Amino acid sequence: MTEGRIVRDGVVWVRKAERAASFLERMRGLLGRDGLGSSAALLIERCGAVHTVGMRFALDLVFLDRAWRVVRVVRGVRPGRLMVRGGWHASRVLEAEAGKLDLEGLGPGQALTFE
Repeated sequence: MTEGRIVRDGVVWVRKAERAASFLERMRGLLGRDGLGSSAALLIERCGAVHTVGMRFALDLVFLDRAWRVVRVVRGVRPGRLMVRGGWHASRVLEAEAGKLDLEGLGPGQALTFE
């Protein structure tokens, strides 16, 4: 996995972003982890829906389109959910430990960048 950061409105929003791009990285996701911590997230490429079966903690999800614009924000997804869809245009998802990122004011159409 490659590491970077996510920028929102010109300010670093996620200090540690792991990018899962390969099939195996995307398949493994956050399984087996006890958490990510503050200002950390996993960015899963080519992903329009996720599950939380086998997860050890709740997630906040930010679904993005190909142009890195927010499509949908889903807060507090508990472990054991079979599917959470991002919508028709979602092509990647940012997964963070529930409550660890400031999602206030984040909504559809807002652009993010990965550095």
